[in-house]
Amino acid sequence: MEQACHVNKVQKTESLATNSFDWTSTKIWRQSAKNTGWCLLGCAIGDFGTIFAFQVYAPGSNAMLVMGLAMLNGLLSSIALEAFILSRHMTLRLALKTALGMSLVSMLGMEFAMNATDYLLVGEAKLTWWSVLPSLAAGFLAPWPYNYWRLRKLGKACH
Repeated sequence: MEQACHVNKVQKTESLATNSFDWTSTKIWRQSAKNTGWCLLGCAIGDFGTIFAFQVYAPGSNAMLVMGLAMLNGLLSSIALEAFILSRHMTLRLALKTALGMSLVSMLGMEFAMNATDYLLVGEAKLTWWSVLPSLAAGFLAPWPYNYWRLRKLGKACH
């Protein structure tokens, strides 16, 4: 599915300019941070929304079940946000196909980091004022190097 991702020609040209991989491009770090941020926004909407809904309407639910559903909804909301953003530049059908081809490795890493951090801090599937920012930070930092590598090596900006 990853072949459906669009290729950013500027980054691809830069990545092909050298044969050795390098982690020092500030331009690529900035772009991969922007891509990761959009992905984080999409994932957080579904993830935190699910946790909050269970926290309000079904407190005491099994934490692993809630976090599994939160991860699934985070993936779905991230894909929906990406499709919406891409639909400004392409047909909705192509935008959805591209969004579905995003890097699931990145999104799964992000979702796992967010939920693991929340669980380690709170001990259950629950949002607190002091656990949201560390969860978001972990969700951003976990896939960011992968997204840099993907953009630098493959020239793919999928978020």
